[in-house]
Amino acid sequence: MPIFKFMRSAAMLAALALAGTSIGATSASAQDLFSFLWSGGSRQVVSFSPKYRPGQVIVSFGDRKLYYIARRGEAISYPIAVPRQQSRWSGTTHVSQKRVNPGWTPTPSMRRENPKLPAHVPGGHPLNPLGVRALYLGSSLYRIHGTDAPWTIGTAVSKGCIRMYNEDVIDLYPRVRVGARVTVTWKKFTTY
Repeated sequence: MPIFKFMRSAAMLAALALAGTSIGATSASAQDLFSFLWSGGSRQVVSFSPKYRPGQVIVSFGDRKLYYIARRGEAISYPIAVPRQQSRWSGTTHVSQKRVNPGWTPTPSMRRENPKLPAHVPGGHPLNPLGVRALYLGSSLYRIHGTDAPWTIGTAVSKGCIRMYNEDVIDLYPRVRVGARVTVTWKKFTTY
């Protein structure tokens, strides 16, 4: 089943589940469904190499983590989904722009790979693969962004972008300024 069709089916099932809850339903059952669909992030503050300057972003595909350098020797660690094998890359870039509820337009190669993809998904749509926030990387098509598929965090599935839980990208978004240095590497880091 194509992923977009699967996502649409999952969203429809969730909507039916919400619609099927009675007025007297407990808030716990609605919260459980919301938690499943939203997914909580699992960010944590960790010790990090003091050679990195505050405000930098280090993306470690090896660790499957994004590290925001909060202060010398300390970072906030966020779990991420990384690129699949054929979409791997690394290097140094910068945040060129930031968007709240970005719209998504699949590239021509994505549409060739999956002709059933829509031509465009508007920002704020629950099935928008960019989620609720996006930080654009240099002049590339790559972004650090939220996701409509939180179950993919921790896996190698993207076409080059760095996916985060929506809750985590909302936390990261105001911390990172436009122009911030972003280092993308396969190196693993020792944190504690």
